[in-house]
Amino acid sequence: MHKRPATVRMARWSATHPWRAISLWLVFIALCYGLGSIAGFQKSTADGEVGESGRASLLVDEGHFNDPATENILITARTGALDPVTAKSAADDAITRMRTRADVAKVDGPVPARDGQALLVVVTMAGDPKTASDRVQPLRAVTADIQKAHQDVRVEQTGGPSINKALKETLGNDFKKAELLSLPATLIVLLVAFGALIAAGVPVILAMSSVAGALGLSNLASHLIPGNDSTSSVILLIGMAVGVDYSLFYLRREREERARGRSHLDAVSLAAETSGHAVVVSGIAVVVAMAGLFLARDSIFSSFAIGSILVVLVAVIGSLTVLPAILAKLGPWVDKLRVPVLWRLTARQSTGRGGEPKLWPALLRPALRAPLATLVISVVALLALAAPALNMKLKLPGDEDLPRTTAAMQAYDRLTAAFPSTGTTHLIAVKAPADRAAEVKAALGDLARRASADKLFAVDDRLDIRTSTDGRITTVELATPYAGRSAEAGRALGLLRRDLAPATIGKVPGAEYAVGGFVAASVDYAQHVKEKLPIVIGFVLLLTFLVMAYTFRSIVIAVTAIGLNLLSAGAAYGLVTLVFQGTWAEGLLGFRSIDGIVSWLPLFLFVVLFGLSMDYHVFVVSRIREAARRGMPTRFAVAHGITTSAGTVTSAALVMVAVFSIFGTLSAIEMKQLGVGLGAAILLDATVIRAVVLPSLMTLLGKANWWAPRLLRRPADGGAQSASPAPVEPRPELTPVG
Repeated sequence: MHKRPATVRMARWSATHPWRAISLWLVFIALCYGLGSIAGFQKSTADGEVGESGRASLLVDEGHFNDPATENILITARTGALDPVTAKSAADDAITRMRTRADVAKVDGPVPARDGQALLVVVTMAGDPKTASDRVQPLRAVTADIQKAHQDVRVEQTGGPSINKALKETLGNDFKKAELLSLPATLIVLLVAFGALIAAGVPVILAMSSVAGALGLSNLASHLIPGNDSTSSVILLIGMAVGVDYSLFYLRREREERARGRSHLDAVSLAAETSGHAVVVSGIAVVVAMAGLFLARDSIFSSFAIGSILVVLVAVIGSLTVLPAILAKLGPWVDKLRVPVLWRLTARQSTGRGGEPKLWPALLRPALRAPLATLVISVVALLALAAPALNMKLKLPGDEDLPRTTAAMQAYDRLTAAFPSTGTTHLIAVKAPADRAAEVKAALGDLARRASADKLFAVDDRLDIRTSTDGRITTVELATPYAGRSAEAGRALGLLRRDLAPATIGKVPGAEYAVGGFVAASVDYAQHVKEKLPIVIGFVLLLTFLVMAYTFRSIVIAVTAIGLNLLSAGAAYGLVTLVFQGTWAEGLLGFRSIDGIVSWLPLFLFVVLFGLSMDYHVFVVSRIREAARRGMPTRFAVAHGITTSAGTVTSAALVMVAVFSIFGTLSAIEMKQLGVGLGAAILLDATVIRAVVLPSLMTLLGKANWWAPRLLRRPADGGAQSASPAPVEPRPELTPVG
């Protein structure tokens, strides 16, 4: 007796024990989210620390310096020149008020700017600097009171804690915005796809519960591998996409089988055997792709990988367990609360009544009639779209790229203009025997004097050379008056590493040194990504090839899947470079160009696209293989498989594009680039790749599509679709002409 696949056994148990399955799922999600909330999120303190800049950070950590959190109170004129007397009065008031507070350890100043147009009061906060952003608001309230008492000047506060607080609020609001907008956008697309409110709500429920469970699990995982601030956004992004997609594939197939007259249980079983199998394969493909991020050996990518893998696994489990239970329990109620016009349209698609679809056969006609010409033209077009990626520049966004809508960032701009040494700095860290501490300090002083003679640096009398208590670690920060991602800041870094540091610190016997800071981290991280990208791509390609070859028992299908996804990823790279590396789209999309692409984006974008593209590829090729196994000629099978899956694939793609596009409206430049890149790529993948390149390629290959060595072959009756649906016959409107 033929043993049913695991997906069918799980679905039948859930469908025959719906309340048990639903209860177990709710308990599972509640436990994940509850335990994760109790555990809290452990943030990584080593984001992007690679290369020489990473070594500089490690040296500073080894010195165990006392680095308390500091805030800056800046006093400037509202208009015109600053009145010294009025400014001094406001500064003295600030010093007096701040010194009386228990949460303030020290107050320095006032320090005048070189042009006399600003006064600076530096406030050192008491307590743990890691929690300073949570405790800074009372100090900001005091500064607001000082401003009210001195209306003739501008009194404002900025600093690391204030900026971090504003950034947390911005990211939190962005996450809420994405969450709130993604729900109605997804529901609208699903309502168009199903024509009934209940059917449209089922995928959203599964997706949101998967996101909730994965957020809790990621909190727990962060105590083993610390996470990144953007991990929750990535989980929401991936979770909504795959959660809805998997439910959509399953629900559309179940609905299709019910329309053919099958019972609810049989329809659920067949959906599990076909679409459920495709969900498992695509889920494995996404997990495999995401696992490649671990090879980057980087905390940012590890955090993203864990979050993505967890939400995909939770969504796969949900689609195989609770989804069949919900469908079995709802029964015919899944099609209730219908939208009349939309319901009639979707019902015709499900039952086949009311005529065959006309759009997709028309779109497929060029690929089926002239496959070679269609393939060449479409591939050339995609390669042309990918061409801008050849000039892609990788950069980390800095303080100058944070949204200027907050008071802290507006004050930061005025602070760095008046006191350039408070802006972008290069960190020089030196490790040497304790008896060489005086020599090291003298060498750093010499380095600073040499740097002060160059306009690339902004060295003033606030220079602070620090030595650890054991005398082994010495550090200094040299400011540059230029933005952190500017060419001038890069040249200053090159001058330090190439000339100034070797000529000064390099002369101290036994001294080990490294140049770090934001500029160095950006340069080093870009180089790190360039070095790791080929390794990750190779890993993902190899494992994806193995998964696809084993799933479809075809070497050709595996190779073509990889080729199509590489085309899609290349086009996405080109689009992102074209849009974000220049300034022409700034007003259109509401961003400030960093004249480059966020350093971690190409690697992450590749694995996400490679994983998510497999959703469509597995689903479509599975349909084509179903038809081919029933004896349909390759051209007819291609036309039938793509046409019958077109509605599902289009709906799934629209959901992804809608969710990703929302992320393109967020404040953070990295989320904006990721959202636009993914949205455009998925749109291309579901249209040009699946409707033009795939059918033309498979039509050209013919029976060769299914070639496999003896090792991969299995008995003819052992396919993934052993429970045969109604026989598939060639239809006139699907016949390739010519």
